Amino acid sequence: MTMTMSDPLSPTRSNPALLGLIERARAADGSPPFSDGALVELSQGTATLQRLGDAAAIVTADSVEFVVDPDARRRGLGTRMLEHLTSHAPGQLLFWSHGDHPGARALAASHGLEPVRELLHLEAEVPAGVPADPGVSQIRLPEEADAWLELNARAFAGHPEQGRVTRADLDTTIAEPWFDAADFLVLRDGSSIIGFCWLKVEEGPPGRREGEFYVVGVDPGRQGERLGRRLVEAGLARLAGRGIRTAHLYVEGDNAPALRLYRGLGFTNRSVDIQYRSAPRL
Repeated sequence: MTMTMSDPLSPTRSNPALLGLIERARAADGSPPFSDGALVELSQGTATLQRLGDAAAIVTADSVEFVVDPDARRRGLGTRMLEHLTSHAPGQLLFWSHGDHPGARALAASHGLEPVRELLHLEAEVPAGVPADPGVSQIRLPEEADAWLELNARAFAGHPEQGRVTRADLDTTIAEPWFDAADFLVLRDGSSIIGFCWLKVEEGPPGRREGEFYVVGVDPGRQGERLGRRLVEAGLARLAGRGIRTAHLYVEGDNAPALRLYRGLGFTNRSVDIQYRSAPRL
């Protein structure tokens, strides 16, 4: 078995081989093989890319996301990659299975991986005629970057990924070709940001574009004021104004308040991501 580890890579768009693998896997599975967070860490050099033939893994200190090229599946490559990763890890690893596909589920079960987290992928039709909220406007960058980071950290203090976003992470994401500051909406009280709704729209053929609610957050001290609903509705209005008819988002499976909000606005299940933990090493 030959395993190679890359040097820290440039952003994904500058790595045609990786980008091609991502697109082939997305087309075959209906879900992206890697999270945006993993790709950001890869581009910054805080994660590494490991390759085994037609399989690729993005690896951090304690977590892994990996995919096998659709044309190379059912040949034992996923098993070989998983066994290499677990055998060389200093401790337990966390693995994401995006889309919870039967093959990934069977592989996890056969190697004693325990499901520990569920991330729901929801979607909804964007209603026409949603009125714009005059109190919600575009973020001012770079002037409000630090204020947003501070609020994001408080809003997601208990979240294992979103609560740890740094200025370098933000700058890397802003540099992505899909970023549009006009899709980064904030709600202010005076000069203070008290909530935000960041949208992600990736261009595609007309009629096939979708808008993602990339992250929505509210000042913890302002919970109960229905600010989250205002922000999501403002996001829907923005998407409708851009001619986008389908919205989607990811939400923790145990986040009951957020699920009530999104269900109430018509979001239904599209797919689910499962995070697994490897068995303790003896």
